[in-house]
Amino acid sequence: MTRGGVHALDLPSGRLEWRAPGLVGIVNVTPDSFSGAGGFSTTEQAVSAGLRLRDEGAIMIDVGGESTRPGAEPVAEGEELRRVLGVVEALAAAGVVVSVDTRKQAVAAAALDSGAALINDVGGLRDAGMRAACAAAGAAAIIMHMQGEPSTMQEAPSYTDVVAEVEEFLLRQARVAAAAGVRGVVLDPGIGFGKDVRHNLALLRATKRFASLGYPVMVGASRKGFIGRLSGEADPRARLPGTLAAHLWAAASGAALLRVHDVAAHAQALAVWGAIDSEDLETGE
Repeated sequence: MTRGGVHALDLPSGRLEWRAPGLVGIVNVTPDSFSGAGGFSTTEQAVSAGLRLRDEGAIMIDVGGESTRPGAEPVAEGEELRRVLGVVEALAAAGVVVSVDTRKQAVAAAALDSGAALINDVGGLRDAGMRAACAAAGAAAIIMHMQGEPSTMQEAPSYTDVVAEVEEFLLRQARVAAAAGVRGVVLDPGIGFGKDVRHNLALLRATKRFASLGYPVMVGASRKGFIGRLSGEADPRARLPGTLAAHLWAAASGAALLRVHDVAAHAQALAVWGAIDSEDLETGE
C-alpha cells in the first residue's frame, strides 16, 4: 500500500510532473450530467468551479461539453464548442492545466488552439483525425476504453476476459498514438463505460497490472453507477464514501491519476493515507 512514484507528461506549455496519485478535477458544462455536477449556466460559473478545484488540489481540470452518461445522446458540434471554448480559454489563461473530454476532432482542435493541453477521448483515440489534432498541437491524450456508444453501452456489456480485452485495446491504441506523433498518453480502463458491476470490480482489482504497462494510468470511478448498486445509494451526489474507497484502492495499486468530482475530500483522504504510509512525517502531536 505504497504511494506511487513520479510521473511526467510533455505538454504544449512544458513538462508536467507529479507524484501519484494526482487529482483531475471534473467540470461538466452540460445540463444532463449523471453526477449532478453539470448544469453551469454561464462560462463564469464553470471557470469559477475549475479554479476552485485547482485550489483544492487538482493538478488538472477536465472540461466536458457533451454528457457520456449511459443513454446520453450526442451533442451537435457547434453546441459543444459553445459550451467549452470560453471555459478552456479562461482556465488556461489562469495557468490551469486543462484537458478536454470530447470525441470530436473539431472540438479537440479548437480546444487545443484555446489553450487545452490534453484531450480526454472516451472513444479511445480510434479516430485518425483526433490523433492528428493532438500531434499537431504537441498535446498529450488520455485513451479510454469504452464498449459501444454512450447511448447503448450499458444495455448488455459482454466480455470473455474484461481485463485482458481492455489491456489489449489500451496498448494497441497507445502504439497507434505514438506512431501518429502523439507526445504522450495516459491509459484509462473506462470504469462504467460498457461494463457491469463485475467488470468494474475486475478492472479495479487489475489496476496494478495496468500500471505496470509503462504508461500513467487514470482511474475515474467518481459517483459511478456501480457504487450505487453496491451500496444501495441512488443519488450520485451521495456516493462520496464509495468513491473514496474505490479511488484509494486504485491509488494504492499504482494509479497515476484519479478523475474526481470532489477534489477537497480526495486531497484530505490522500493526505491522511500518505501520512500513515510514511515513516518520515513529523506532526508534532
